[in-house]
Amino acid sequence: MTGAPKNLNPNLESKNPNHHPPPGQNRFHELWVKDQQLKNALVKIRQLQSRGDLNKPMNGDGVEDENDDDDNEGEHDLFSPLSDATVSLIFSKLPISHHSSYSLVCKRWLFLLGRLVRSLSLLDWGFLLSGRLTTRFPNLAEVHLVKSCFRSCWNSGILLSHKLVSVHIDSEFTEDGLVGKDGILDSDSVDSGLKVLASGCPSLRKLVLVNASEVGLSFVAKECETIQELGIHWCNDMSLKGVSGFRNLQILKLVGSVNGLYDSVVTDIGLTFLAQGCRRLVKLELSGCEGSFDGIKAIGQCCQMLEELTLCDHRMDGGWLSALSYCDNLKTLRLQSCKNIDSSPGPDEHLGSCHALEELYLERCQIREKQSIKALFLICNSLRVIDFRNCWGLDDDMFHFASVCRGVRSLSLEGCSFLTMQGLDSVIPCWNELQLLSVVSCNNVKDSEVTPEMASVFTLLKEFKWRPDSRSLLTSTTTGAGFRKKGGRFFKRMATVVDRRK
Repeated sequence: MTGAPKNLNPNLESKNPNHHPPPGQNRFHELWVKDQQLKNALVKIRQLQSRGDLNKPMNGDGVEDENDDDDNEGEHDLFSPLSDATVSLIFSKLPISHHSSYSLVCKRWLFLLGRLVRSLSLLDWGFLLSGRLTTRFPNLAEVHLVKSCFRSCWNSGILLSHKLVSVHIDSEFTEDGLVGKDGILDSDSVDSGLKVLASGCPSLRKLVLVNASEVGLSFVAKECETIQELGIHWCNDMSLKGVSGFRNLQILKLVGSVNGLYDSVVTDIGLTFLAQGCRRLVKLELSGCEGSFDGIKAIGQCCQMLEELTLCDHRMDGGWLSALSYCDNLKTLRLQSCKNIDSSPGPDEHLGSCHALEELYLERCQIREKQSIKALFLICNSLRVIDFRNCWGLDDDMFHFASVCRGVRSLSLEGCSFLTMQGLDSVIPCWNELQLLSVVSCNNVKDSEVTPEMASVFTLLKEFKWRPDSRSLLTSTTTGAGFRKKGGRFFKRMATVVDRRK
């Protein structure tokens, strides 16, 4: 067998005073001698070399192979006397970036390096169906199947990029989106692949997939009881019935509808299935999902360990906000890319409150109605952290409702162009426990409008970041650099040349 490192005897190198090890060899040697087991392996190799036992070829299990005819008789595999556990330990000490090249040395190294792989993103669905994936990587703990579930047109020069997936598409549009139903594997094919994966890799801990049915998810839940994190794209109510079988699930991400890719419906029925089965949930993300008060209430009552809830581009019916009061241990609420918060939150006296909720994050949300943002702050009146990023519509009147949260310690505002210094001045002095303040790219907040009371608050902060007007920042950084002047000279010169030609 060839390809293994040849010169492993340091005594041979010490005889040559002019010997200089190649770059990287010293580091490789240091990794070996750190572990006592590896030192013993080196001693064993030297003993075998002195007895001449290494002239006998060995197979992958360290046993003499009498039928193995090596084309290069002068070269021998010095790793063959070592057990698989020892060789795997050696490989685990080496950089992961080198594993792919080491796997080309021989079949044994390919097999052992495959057992060290824990995370994988699949691109070819046929590789999973053939069984080669589970044979080569039997110890996988994290598998992403999203990219392989799309039928990409690799000959096309059009690449559709989304935060969830990137896929090559045709130039023709379909009635049901840019990709269409034919561009994604059907649920039967996905279920077949899931059965192969669950049977070959029972120690899975994280799985991300697309268009799985109740049958496939139920099989995975039965075979892989250690799964703690699950992501399902293009899911519906019936598929969530299969998700309810994951008793040890802690992190779950559901993607119901994505514009241009796929469209499915997740309602209160599916959320109720989920709540009744996955009672150990700690983090839950709902993207493009429908629902209402009943669905969020069921999650709050059944999933009492839930600490973080994320709603992305939600399609919830009016009144869902008041269901947050049933989430007794909820600590973090995230709203992302939502066109509205709550279209009809109801009377203030019926909202309730979520006393454990400490962190509120809003990103790329449209805040259209004062009543919805008021209801949000009334429910989350125990907040410690408030973070608004690129939220359209947040003005002084809406921000004033945040004054009901008396214990705020951190405030971060970025890209809130409707907010002015007057709005900040009406709220921030009320927060006696404020320690961190960050105001970035809020162009209507002017330095000249800072009051003495606000200035005194700034001096007491532990962390302070103040860059409200990006335009003034650009002007100050380009002062004295000849910015705009050189361009003006260029255009004047061009105008003079044109006049001469005329």
